[in-house]
This record gives sequence, C-alpha cells and structure tokens, in this order.
Amino acid sequence: MPASRSVDPAELREAVGNVAAWLTGSGAEPTRPQLAKAVRLSLRTLATVAPGRSVEVRVPPFAAVQCVEGPRHTRGTPPNVVETDPRTWLELATGRLSWADAVEGGRVTASGIRADLSHWLPIVRA
Repeated sequence: MPASRSVDPAELREAVGNVAAWLTGSGAEPTRPQLAKAVRLSLRTLATVAPGRSVEVRVPPFAAVQCVEGPRHTRGTPPNVVETDPRTWLELATGRLSWADAVEGGRVTASGIRADLSHWLPIVRA
C-alpha cells in the first residue's frame, strides 16, 4: 500500500480493534486478512506521521514502508532498517510494548543511526 494514501482513523481503529483481544492474550488468533489489514494500515499511518525515506520498516510477510526524514534511500539494502514480526509491530503500534523493551528483548531488529521509532510510537490506541 502506498504511504502517500492517507489512512481513515476509524478504519485503522477498527482494524486494530479486530486484533486487540489477541494482542492481550485473551482472544483467538485473528484471521490472516485481519492481521494483514491491521499491519498495513498501521504501517501506512507511521509513514504519514513520520514522512521521509531514510528508514525502511519491514513487517513480513505483510508490508514494508519507508519513513523518517533524512537522506533518501533509492537502491539496494537501506542503511536504516527496522524489522519485526506482525504481533510485535502491533504491540508497538498500540503502546502495549515499548520500543526499548522490544529492542532489548530481541523482538525488533534495528540497524542504522536513524532506526529508532520510539518518537512516533504508539500510533494508535486500541
């Protein structure tokens, strides 16, 4: 999904709400489409609130976005990369997990001097 397309806040809240019980451990695992939608919309929101192309945030297998102001990356592996799994990303995006705890616990791989998203998290409250 292109980062330039704005996200409807209600749609984002609904998508994250559909996986909220799972994130707290009190609900069933969401369907793949529910999980994909929550990840994609939250990443697109990140790209909107932290515009730029100096950091690539990857949440395989669902999406990747470029964000954060700074030197633009155009080819090859970017110098600033954040990668995590869908559950960890959604816990970060909703404030259920702090950036520091995720990095220290090895749940997020962050390389490069700009690969710190703590300033922009959380991006939605479920």
